[in-house]
Amino acid sequence: MMTIMLSIIYQDNDVLVINKPAGIIVHGDGKTQEKTLADLVADEFPSVINVGEPMVISHGPNKEPTVLPRPGIVHRLDKETSGVMIVAKTQAAHAILKKQFQDHTIKKTYNTFVWGLVKEDEGIIDRFIGRSKGDFRKWSAQRFARGDLRHAITEYKVVTRFEGDPVMNRGSIMVGKGNSKIPLAFTLLDVYPLTGRTHQIRVHFKAINHPLVGDSLYAENHPFALGFSRLALHARKIKLVLPSDAIIDDEGGVSGKISEFEAELPADFKLATDKVVLK
Repeated sequence: MMTIMLSIIYQDNDVLVINKPAGIIVHGDGKTQEKTLADLVADEFPSVINVGEPMVISHGPNKEPTVLPRPGIVHRLDKETSGVMIVAKTQAAHAILKKQFQDHTIKKTYNTFVWGLVKEDEGIIDRFIGRSKGDFRKWSAQRFARGDLRHAITEYKVVTRFEGDPVMNRGSIMVGKGNSKIPLAFTLLDVYPLTGRTHQIRVHFKAINHPLVGDSLYAENHPFALGFSRLALHARKIKLVLPSDAIIDDEGGVSGKISEFEAELPADFKLATDKVVLK
């Protein structure tokens, strides 16, 4: 089994900033036995084990719940998403970071490749997200979404549009399965989620008919492309107030010097972006 090491971008007495690799889940769910990012943090920083808020899983009224520690975890990325994450080392730091996430003052920038040529150079997707009517694993920002609909906003800017697959050396052809044919065309985007809903970026771009490359859940009829064998989504930058620089007002609001951290592109993203941006 391959050993996974923490890739630390920055750390101080309050926080760790980590470049999460694709293919690892952030914390356990009581079912999977695979190594998680939370496990790696706890192994390397044992003092962080009891920091944060554990996950409590109920098993019914007559059974004891399962309590799963989430050492220092304040936010999460999907398993196949790579990129920058911040982890609290102390309970006080956790509270300061959590407040910024709740107030949507933490700014994140993602890179992604989507299917199709996005028409507008920049735009805003402002759609409520609820549960998918047809698949319990999915969320939806389209008609007939069910359950508690939550407001979600995603901004984006086009980096470049292109036809064909320069990584796999395939021209502008039609690819697909059965009678569903898909034009081999793509857009590289900078994406700025202003809210933090589950699967938000994936769901929003699916809703405007530009699903993410490599998304086996929301683009299940699309083949892998551009050299990706996973979801083409990378959390590249995060901007926030570090706990050491935080000024807390009388209502608990956080202000202070803004720090920015960037996670370098993983190999698959670098290959694809070099091919299309530097061609």
